[in-house]
Amino acid sequence: MNQTSLRVCLVDPVPAIFEAARLLDKAVSAHLENRSDQAKQFFRDADIPAVRDWTESLWGKNNERFRVSPRSEKSNFNPEDFDKNRMLPKNLCGELIQRDGFHCRFCGIPVIRVEVREKIRRHECYRDVVKWGKTNTSQHAAFQAMWLQYDHIVPQSCGGRSTLENMVVTCAPCNFGRMENTLVEFGLLDPRNRQPVKSEWDGLERFC
Repeated sequence: MNQTSLRVCLVDPVPAIFEAARLLDKAVSAHLENRSDQAKQFFRDADIPAVRDWTESLWGKNNERFRVSPRSEKSNFNPEDFDKNRMLPKNLCGELIQRDGFHCRFCGIPVIRVEVREKIRRHECYRDVVKWGKTNTSQHAAFQAMWLQYDHIVPQSCGGRSTLENMVVTCAPCNFGRMENTLVEFGLLDPRNRQPVKSEWDGLERFC
């Protein structure tokens, strides 16, 4: 496949995602300054429908429309080589974040660790605005889109290992949109060949 025809990500992020990130950042700052009422409003305002629409366009039944190549790369894979260990060691997760920061290596949007999201969600002041139900539509749009993932470039189903060299930090939509498919199958450039996004975004880690 011609390099000029490859994409950086499945769908370019919409501006509303970066507005939601700004609001979440303001919410955490307000919380740390003991302005919980303002923080609550910022968290509520960050639940933007346009962010959910972008996320929904990427995963589930929609992801098959991005396929540009058949699954030829999986034909020579020996199932005995499958990496059965799906649980990532904490030190590897830490190394990935230290290298990649808190931005998706594909689309570049800000991301937030699940541990941080859960600490915010369970705080008594924010339980009713940082929603996290059992269905996609019952989850806070910004926290859902910015949900930090550890993604295998060569999928585990193709023999890809859980190593620093084979993994990158991504957002949930980019990870779940590609699922167990290769970069070639979805016509994607290898994100490891470009520098991680650098910014002042801290993944809301200071909340902890």
